[in-house]
Amino acid sequence: MTDFVRDSVDLEFIISCIIKSIDEASSFDSPFLHLTLNDFFPNEIFAAMLESMPVTSDYRPMSGRSRTHDLADGTHTRIKLDLFPELIRHLPEHKQKIWILVGQALRSAQVQDTFVRRLTPTLAKQHGQRYSVMDLYPVPSLTCDSTGYAIPIHTDTHWKGITVQLYLPPDDTLSHIGTVFHEKCKDGSFLREKQMRFIPNSGYAFAVSNYSWHSADKVGAEVSRRDSILLTYFIDDGLFRKFRNRSKRFGNFILNEIKRKFSLP
Repeated sequence: MTDFVRDSVDLEFIISCIIKSIDEASSFDSPFLHLTLNDFFPNEIFAAMLESMPVTSDYRPMSGRSRTHDLADGTHTRIKLDLFPELIRHLPEHKQKIWILVGQALRSAQVQDTFVRRLTPTLAKQHGQRYSVMDLYPVPSLTCDSTGYAIPIHTDTHWKGITVQLYLPPDDTLSHIGTVFHEKCKDGSFLREKQMRFIPNSGYAFAVSNYSWHSADKVGAEVSRRDSILLTYFIDDGLFRKFRNRSKRFGNFILNEIKRKFSLP
Protein backbone atom coordinates (compact mmCIF):
# COMPACT_ATOMS: atom_id res chain seq x y z
CA MET A 1 0.00 0.00 0.00
CA THR A 2 1.46 3.40 -0.94
CA ASP A 3 2.25 6.10 1.58
CA PHE A 4 -0.20 8.29 -0.33
CA VAL A 5 -3.05 5.95 0.46
CA ARG A 6 -1.94 5.40 4.05
CA ASP A 7 -1.30 8.97 5.05
CA SER A 8 -2.36 11.57 2.52
CA VAL A 9 -5.65 10.61 0.91
CA ASP A 10 -8.20 13.36 1.14
CA LEU A 11 -11.66 12.13 2.12
CA GLU A 12 -13.23 14.73 -0.15
CA PHE A 13 -11.27 13.33 -3.08
CA ILE A 14 -12.75 9.87 -2.50
CA ILE A 15 -16.24 11.32 -2.13
CA SER A 16 -15.90 13.33 -5.33
CA CYS A 17 -14.83 10.22 -7.27
CA ILE A 18 -17.77 8.24 -5.89
CA ILE A 19 -20.20 11.01 -6.80
CA LYS A 20 -18.76 11.13 -10.32
CA SER A 21 -19.30 7.38 -10.67
CA ILE A 22 -22.93 7.66 -9.50
CA ASP A 23 -23.60 10.61 -11.79
CA GLU A 24 -22.14 8.75 -14.77
CA ALA A 25 -23.82 5.42 -13.94
CA SER A 26 -26.10 4.02 -16.62
CA SER A 27 -29.75 3.91 -15.61
CA PHE A 28 -32.10 1.09 -16.62
CA ASP A 29 -35.87 0.85 -16.19
CA SER A 30 -36.21 -2.91 -16.64
CA PRO A 31 -37.15 -4.91 -14.64
CA PHE A 32 -37.11 -1.95 -12.22
CA LEU A 33 -35.13 1.28 -12.07
CA HIS A 34 -31.49 0.59 -11.21
CA LEU A 35 -28.05 2.03 -11.77
CA THR A 36 -24.98 0.11 -12.88
CA LEU A 37 -21.85 1.48 -11.25
CA ASN A 38 -18.33 1.37 -12.67
CA ASP A 39 -14.97 2.68 -11.41
CA PHE A 40 -16.74 3.47 -8.15
CA PHE A 41 -13.63 4.06 -6.03
CA PRO A 42 -10.41 5.77 -7.16
CA ASN A 43 -8.07 3.11 -8.53
CA GLU A 44 -5.45 3.53 -5.80
CA ILE A 45 -8.13 3.30 -3.12
CA PHE A 46 -9.61 0.15 -4.64
CA ALA A 47 -6.15 -1.45 -4.79
CA ALA A 48 -5.56 -0.54 -1.14
CA MET A 49 -8.92 -2.05 -0.19
CA LEU A 50 -7.98 -5.37 -1.80
CA GLU A 51 -4.63 -5.32 0.01
CA SER A 52 -6.38 -4.61 3.32
CA MET A 53 -9.17 -7.16 3.35
CA PRO A 54 -9.93 -8.38 6.89
CA VAL A 55 -9.32 -12.00 7.81
CA THR A 56 -12.29 -14.29 8.40
CA SER A 57 -12.14 -13.94 12.18
CA ASP A 58 -12.71 -10.17 11.88
CA TYR A 59 -16.22 -10.76 10.53
CA ARG A 60 -19.37 -11.94 12.25
CA PRO A 61 -22.26 -14.07 10.89
CA MET A 62 -24.86 -12.33 8.78
CA SER A 63 -28.39 -12.48 10.16
CA GLY A 64 -31.74 -12.52 8.37
CA ARG A 65 -32.33 -14.52 5.20
CA SER A 66 -28.65 -15.43 4.96
CA ARG A 67 -28.81 -17.64 8.04
CA THR A 68 -31.08 -20.11 6.23
CA HIS A 69 -28.12 -21.03 4.02
CA ASP A 70 -25.65 -21.94 6.74
CA LEU A 71 -24.11 -25.32 6.00
CA ALA A 72 -25.06 -28.48 7.91
CA ASP A 73 -21.87 -28.26 9.97
CA GLY A 74 -22.80 -24.74 11.08
CA THR A 75 -20.47 -22.92 8.69
CA HIS A 76 -21.79 -19.43 7.94
CA THR A 77 -21.90 -18.82 4.19
CA ARG A 78 -22.22 -15.04 4.56
CA ILE A 79 -20.26 -13.04 7.10
CA LYS A 80 -19.98 -9.28 7.48
CA LEU A 81 -18.12 -6.40 9.06
CA ASP A 82 -19.95 -3.08 9.36
CA LEU A 83 -17.69 -0.19 8.38
CA PHE A 84 -18.19 1.84 11.55
CA PRO A 85 -15.15 3.04 13.54
CA GLU A 86 -16.09 1.07 16.65
CA LEU A 87 -16.22 -2.18 14.66
CA ILE A 88 -13.06 -1.53 12.63
CA ARG A 89 -10.93 -0.61 15.63
CA HIS A 90 -9.58 -4.12 16.18
CA LEU A 91 -8.09 -4.32 12.68
CA PRO A 92 -4.34 -3.74 12.25
CA GLU A 93 -3.61 -0.02 12.02
CA HIS A 94 -2.81 0.03 8.30
CA LYS A 95 -6.13 -1.72 7.57
CA GLN A 96 -8.06 0.57 9.88
CA LYS A 97 -6.95 3.64 7.96
CA ILE A 98 -8.31 2.55 4.59
CA TRP A 99 -11.58 1.10 5.90
CA ILE A 100 -12.30 4.13 8.09
CA LEU A 101 -11.84 6.33 5.01
CA VAL A 102 -14.07 4.11 2.88
CA GLY A 103 -16.73 3.94 5.60
CA GLN A 104 -16.72 7.72 6.05
CA ALA A 105 -17.02 8.30 2.31
CA LEU A 106 -19.90 5.86 1.92
CA ARG A 107 -21.78 7.39 4.86
CA SER A 108 -21.32 10.95 3.61
CA ALA A 109 -24.33 13.18 2.98
CA GLN A 110 -23.01 14.04 -0.48
CA VAL A 111 -23.01 10.41 -1.61
CA GLN A 112 -26.46 9.84 -0.11
CA ASP A 113 -27.90 12.91 -1.82
CA THR A 114 -26.51 11.77 -5.18
CA PHE A 115 -28.07 8.32 -4.89
CA VAL A 116 -31.40 9.88 -3.85
CA ARG A 117 -31.32 12.23 -6.84
CA ARG A 118 -30.59 9.45 -9.33
CA LEU A 119 -33.24 7.15 -7.85
CA THR A 120 -35.93 9.78 -7.32
CA PRO A 121 -38.58 8.21 -9.62
CA THR A 122 -38.81 5.02 -7.55
CA LEU A 123 -38.50 6.81 -4.21
CA ALA A 124 -41.31 9.20 -5.16
CA LYS A 125 -43.50 6.35 -6.38
CA GLN A 126 -42.87 4.23 -3.29
CA HIS A 127 -43.05 6.98 -0.64
CA GLY A 128 -44.88 9.88 -2.28
CA GLN A 129 -43.70 13.42 -1.66
CA ARG A 130 -42.46 12.28 1.74
CA TYR A 131 -39.34 10.99 0.00
CA SER A 132 -37.92 14.51 -0.40
CA VAL A 133 -37.72 15.03 3.37
CA MET A 134 -37.29 11.37 4.37
CA ASP A 135 -34.27 10.76 6.60
CA LEU A 136 -31.99 7.85 5.73
CA TYR A 137 -29.41 6.04 7.84
CA PRO A 138 -26.50 4.60 5.80
CA VAL A 139 -24.91 1.34 6.92
CA PRO A 140 -21.94 0.15 4.82
CA SER A 141 -20.93 -3.48 5.46
CA LEU A 142 -18.11 -5.58 4.10
CA THR A 143 -19.58 -8.97 3.24
CA CYS A 144 -17.89 -12.22 2.34
CA ASP A 145 -19.83 -15.12 0.80
CA SER A 146 -18.55 -18.67 0.51
CA THR A 147 -19.56 -21.92 -1.17
CA GLY A 148 -23.23 -22.70 -0.54
CA TYR A 149 -24.46 -19.14 -0.07
CA ALA A 150 -27.64 -18.20 -1.91
CA ILE A 151 -30.62 -15.96 -1.35
CA PRO A 152 -34.07 -16.48 -2.89
CA ILE A 153 -36.02 -13.93 -4.90
CA HIS A 154 -37.08 -11.05 -2.64
CA THR A 155 -37.59 -7.29 -2.68
CA ASP A 156 -35.76 -6.25 0.54
CA THR A 157 -37.60 -5.25 3.70
CA HIS A 158 -39.71 -2.13 4.24
CA TRP A 159 -37.03 -0.85 6.65
CA LYS A 160 -34.76 -0.13 3.70
CA GLY A 161 -34.91 2.85 1.35
CA ILE A 162 -31.97 2.21 -1.01
CA THR A 163 -29.79 -0.85 -1.62
CA VAL A 164 -26.30 -0.58 -3.10
CA GLN A 165 -23.85 -3.43 -3.64
CA LEU A 166 -20.23 -2.83 -4.64
CA TYR A 167 -18.22 -5.75 -5.96
CA LEU A 168 -14.64 -6.32 -4.73
CA PRO A 169 -13.07 -9.16 -6.75
CA PRO A 170 -9.43 -8.81 -7.84
CA ASP A 171 -10.30 -9.71 -11.45
CA ASP A 172 -13.22 -10.68 -13.67
CA THR A 173 -12.79 -14.47 -13.59
CA LEU A 174 -16.00 -14.87 -11.54
CA SER A 175 -18.12 -12.41 -13.48
CA HIS A 176 -20.99 -14.93 -13.61
CA ILE A 177 -21.86 -14.73 -9.87
CA GLY A 178 -23.43 -11.27 -9.71
CA THR A 179 -26.89 -10.43 -8.38
CA VAL A 180 -29.89 -11.41 -10.52
CA PHE A 181 -32.84 -9.06 -11.17
CA HIS A 182 -36.31 -10.47 -11.81
CA GLU A 183 -39.69 -9.39 -13.13
CA LYS A 184 -42.79 -10.78 -11.44
CA CYS A 185 -45.44 -12.06 -13.84
CA LYS A 186 -49.20 -11.77 -13.35
CA ASP A 187 -49.40 -15.48 -12.53
CA GLY A 188 -46.91 -15.04 -9.69
CA SER A 189 -43.95 -16.60 -11.48
CA PHE A 190 -40.70 -14.75 -12.07
CA LEU A 191 -38.69 -14.01 -15.18
CA ARG A 192 -34.94 -13.83 -14.88
CA GLU A 193 -34.37 -10.47 -16.57
CA LYS A 194 -30.77 -9.44 -15.87
CA GLN A 195 -27.66 -10.48 -14.01
CA MET A 196 -25.01 -8.08 -12.78
CA ARG A 197 -21.41 -8.85 -13.74
CA PHE A 198 -19.20 -9.54 -10.73
CA ILE A 199 -16.20 -7.51 -11.83
CA PRO A 200 -13.75 -5.26 -9.96
CA ASN A 201 -14.84 -1.85 -8.66
CA SER A 202 -18.37 -2.15 -10.01
CA GLY A 203 -21.85 -2.57 -8.62
CA TYR A 204 -25.46 -1.50 -8.72
CA ALA A 205 -28.00 0.58 -6.83
CA PHE A 206 -31.78 0.67 -6.63
CA ALA A 207 -34.48 2.16 -4.46
CA VAL A 208 -36.32 -0.57 -2.56
CA SER A 209 -39.89 -1.00 -3.75
CA ASN A 210 -42.70 -3.53 -3.95
CA TYR A 211 -41.26 -4.72 -7.27
CA SER A 212 -37.46 -4.63 -6.77
CA TRP A 213 -37.23 -8.42 -7.05
CA HIS A 214 -33.68 -9.81 -6.96
CA SER A 215 -31.76 -12.89 -5.84
CA ALA A 216 -28.33 -14.47 -5.63
CA ASP A 217 -27.58 -17.83 -7.21
CA LYS A 218 -25.99 -20.52 -5.05
CA VAL A 219 -22.26 -19.95 -4.80
CA GLY A 220 -20.49 -22.92 -6.34
CA ALA A 221 -17.41 -24.82 -5.22
CA GLU A 222 -15.30 -22.85 -7.70
CA VAL A 223 -15.73 -19.75 -5.52
CA SER A 224 -13.50 -19.57 -2.46
CA ARG A 225 -14.94 -16.21 -1.43
CA ARG A 226 -17.11 -13.46 -2.89
CA ASP A 227 -16.29 -10.08 -1.39
CA SER A 228 -18.51 -7.03 -1.68
CA ILE A 229 -19.77 -4.00 0.19
CA LEU A 230 -23.46 -3.72 0.95
CA LEU A 231 -24.39 -0.08 1.44
CA THR A 232 -27.91 -0.01 2.86
CA TYR A 233 -29.83 3.21 3.43
CA PHE A 234 -32.35 2.43 6.14
CA ILE A 235 -35.39 4.68 6.44
CA ASP A 236 -34.76 6.87 9.47
CA ASP A 237 -38.07 8.70 9.96
CA GLY A 238 -39.67 8.95 13.38
CA LEU A 239 -38.40 8.14 16.85
CA PHE A 240 -38.98 4.40 16.55
CA ARG A 241 -36.93 3.98 13.37
CA LYS A 242 -34.18 6.24 14.67
CA PHE A 243 -34.00 4.23 17.87
CA ARG A 244 -34.07 0.94 15.97
CA ASN A 245 -31.26 1.91 13.60
CA ARG A 246 -28.96 3.19 16.33
CA SER A 247 -29.72 0.41 18.78
CA LYS A 248 -28.85 -2.17 16.11
CA ARG A 249 -25.52 -0.44 15.61
CA PHE A 250 -24.87 -0.41 19.36
CA GLY A 251 -25.99 -4.02 19.68
CA ASN A 252 -23.62 -5.09 16.90
CA PHE A 253 -20.78 -3.32 18.69
CA ILE A 254 -21.54 -5.19 21.94
CA LEU A 255 -21.81 -8.54 20.15
CA ASN A 256 -18.53 -7.90 18.37
CA GLU A 257 -16.76 -7.11 21.64
CA ILE A 258 -18.14 -10.26 23.28
CA LYS A 259 -17.11 -12.34 20.28
CA ARG A 260 -13.56 -11.04 20.46
CA LYS A 261 -13.26 -11.32 24.23
CA PHE A 262 -14.37 -14.94 24.32
CA SER A 263 -13.10 -15.89 20.85
CA LEU A 264 -16.56 -17.01 19.76
CA PRO A 265 -17.08 -18.25 16.17
